[in-house]
Amino acid sequence: MTEAVPEVDRPQRPDLVVGVGARRGVSVAEVTGLVAAALAGAGLAPGCIAELATVEAKAGEPGLLAAAERFGVPLHGYGAEMLAAVEVTNPSMAALSAIGTPGVAEAAALLAAGPGGELLVAKRRSEPGGGRPSSATCAIARRGPQDGQRDSRSRNGRRPAVACPDGAQ
Repeated sequence: MTEAVPEVDRPQRPDLVVGVGARRGVSVAEVTGLVAAALAGAGLAPGCIAELATVEAKAGEPGLLAAAERFGVPLHGYGAEMLAAVEVTNPSMAALSAIGTPGVAEAAALLAAGPGGELLVAKRRSEPGGGRPSSATCAIARRGPQDGQRDSRSRNGRRPAVACPDGAQ
């Protein structure tokens, strides 16, 4: 007897937001490598990304713009004061002193995810190797339910895993 496979809520569009923090001059390879590793570590696929988000002061950084282009998504910048209003799990004194917010990657991901958004991957630092310091951080959030959409959260408050456009989770 063949067991029926339960239907899974499939998003109409990708629902992941990647928050990215970066030093001036960060390379596209460092950003895309970090994001790809964070996605793979969480069992997520690049096709699930809806946008990259960062602080306005870095939204023109060539490495971030090129990374967004490579993922085929927009890059959205938020003011430091908006990011500072978002509680983050991994604050950075360096970010606070440099741009006025205790966090960029987590705060940008959560802000872009909107109300009901959920942080899936906490801030991670790039590992460029060769003794070079990290020049990028990223965090991944899932967008909250959109107005007019039913909330597909289970009883424990978490949304079930959903298939992304490329079929990966």
